[in-house]
Order: sequence, then structure tokens, then C-alpha cells
Amino acid sequence: MYAAYDGSRLLASSSLPQAQQHGRDLLAGERALGLSPEHWLNRLFAQHPCLGVPADFAYATLHYAVTAGVLFWLWRYRREHYVRARTWLVLTTTLGLVGFIAFPTAPPRLLDNSSGFVDVLALHSSLGWWSGGGGVPKGLAAMTNDYAAMPSLHVGWALWCGLLVFRHSRNRVLRVLGLLYPATIAVVVMGTANHYLLDCVAGVGVTLLGLLGTRQLSRLGRWFGARRAPGRA
Repeated sequence: MYAAYDGSRLLASSSLPQAQQHGRDLLAGERALGLSPEHWLNRLFAQHPCLGVPADFAYATLHYAVTAGVLFWLWRYRREHYVRARTWLVLTTTLGLVGFIAFPTAPPRLLDNSSGFVDVLALHSSLGWWSGGGGVPKGLAAMTNDYAAMPSLHVGWALWCGLLVFRHSRNRVLRVLGLLYPATIAVVVMGTANHYLLDCVAGVGVTLLGLLGTRQLSRLGRWFGARRAPGRA
């Protein structure tokens, strides 16, 4: 799944002008709705390293580490919920890949200079293991899809993590952190100029659709199980 996520560039359009136009279209749509927090957040993170640097590490690390950690936690300690959670994650990611291919979108950091966005990860690249923007490890930039802003799987996976921790953890502090986690990631991805607000909304959308699909598959599995049960005609 990870290989498909980062390898979607092989199927997605590689046209930067097209991807930039899609990004400008999203910004125009947000302005029409009176919702456009990206510039304000990006200026705040770019001007204040005490916000920008932690956000850089959060963007480059948590997306994979927390998701893998929650998946392992479920497998190890909540085994009865693991299969559904895994299916949910796979369906969510698959829907995200469809979005990457159907609507390749350049993140704010890759728009032209007139857009006014600052690539915060590139600004502090000397402090981390990433090369330039995007949080990609040095030497691996060519293996990733730069035009995978829509939908935001950073937000989608964070919502998956947060809801599962809230639902299945017995620790009250962890449950609260689970609820705060997706909102925090949404602020991080916009502040570092890696996603638009509508990307975040779409990330929530594909996660909820993935949950709905998982429930339907579970019902279908139970139906087939009942049909094949001993003694049934």
C-alpha cells in the first residue's frame, strides 16, 4: 500500500502547469466560499521557527510513524478490531490514489512565486533529513508524487488514527489526543504549504467513505459466512 501511495506518480499526470492550475482552482473555490486560511497559517509558520520547525518534523514523521503505530497497537492489543481497521485504511488509501490520478494537484509550495506561499520544510531543510520541501528523505524525491495534494491523506490517515484511538483506547488522555490529532495535522499541512483547506476536507471525505465501504464489506462477509454455514441449504 505504501509503495502504491508513493508510486502513484507513475500513473498520475506529470504536467506541472496542469497541477498548478488545479491548485489555483482550489484556491479560487475557497475564496468564493470565504474560506482561505492557508496564506495566514503559512505566513505564521514561515515567520516563527518555533512553530515552523516542529511542524516540519510533524509533517515528515507522524504521517507514517503514528499510522503504523496505531495499526500495530490494534494488531497487538485489540486484535478483534484489527481486520476492520486494516480494511478501512486500505480503502481510504485506494480512494486517495484515485484522487491523485484523476485530479493531480500541485501543493501550495509548488505554485508560482506570485501565489505568496513559502515552502516551510525547504526553509528549514538543513535541520532535518528531508531534501527541500515535501518531507521526502534525501535521495528519494524522484520516487514520490509531487502532485498528490488532493485529497490530503495526511489528514485522512490522521482521522483514521484519531477515531480508532478514541474508540478503542481506555486511557482518557489518549482518547483526547486522538480527537486533537487530525485537527493538528490539518493545521500543520496547511501551515507548511503542503495542502489546501479543500484537500483536508476531501481527506476527511475519503476516510468516511472508506469507513462506509468497510461496513458494507463486513456485512457482505457475514452474509456469505451465513450462506456457507453447516446445515444451511
